[in-house]
Amino acid sequence: MRLPHTAHTGIPWRVHEVTADFTVEDVWAFRTPGAGLDDFPIMLTAMRTAGGFARQAWPVRFLFAVRWKLGALLGWDNPTAGVGVRVASLRDRLPRDLGEAPRGEDNDNMPLKGVYELSLESARELANKTVHTVMHLGWVQGINGDYELRMAVLVKPNGWFGRLYMAAIAPFRHVIVYPALARQWERAWRDHSSRATQHGERG
Repeated sequence: MRLPHTAHTGIPWRVHEVTADFTVEDVWAFRTPGAGLDDFPIMLTAMRTAGGFARQAWPVRFLFAVRWKLGALLGWDNPTAGVGVRVASLRDRLPRDLGEAPRGEDNDNMPLKGVYELSLESARELANKTVHTVMHLGWVQGINGDYELRMAVLVKPNGWFGRLYMAAIAPFRHVIVYPALARQWERAWRDHSSRATQHGERG
C-alpha cells in the first residue's frame, strides 16, 4: 500500500541524520499479520529467503531486463558511476555508532549494498549515472497493533537527466514493480509464519 511521505519523514529514523540532501520518492507499507516488535530481523531473513527479482512475475523481470540492457548500452551502470566513485557512500557520513553497526547481508544478486542494519530499521544504497538512491526499511506498529514493514525510497537525481529518468519510470514503479514486491514480501512473511506455526515456535 502506498503511503504519504510523512509516513516516513514523521518517524525519527536514524537515516534522517545522513540523508538531508535526498528527497523522498516513495513510501510503501507491507502487511505482516501477527508480527511483533522483535520480528524485524526475522522479516529481513524471510525476504532474503524469498529471493530477489529473479523470482518475480514476468512483467517485473521483463522491465528489469530492459533496464539493465539499456544501462549496458548507454553506460548508465558503469562502475565509475557507482558508490565510492561518482558519489561517496552514505557510510562515510555515519555517526560512530551507526558506523559500527552491521551493514546487512550483501551478495552479487543484490544491487543495493548495505549501509547499516539495526533492530528496527536498515538502509541500503545504489548509485549509477541517473541517481543515487537509498532504500530504507523500517518496522512500525500499525493501527491494529501488529507491526508492519515500511519501505521508503530516497533519491538524489544526477542533474536534469536523473530527474527525467525518475519521472519516466514512476508509472512502472507504482503500477508494476512495487505491487509485485508487496506480493513477494508479504508472501515471504506468511510462509515464514506458517513454518513457525508448524514447528510450534516464532523466530
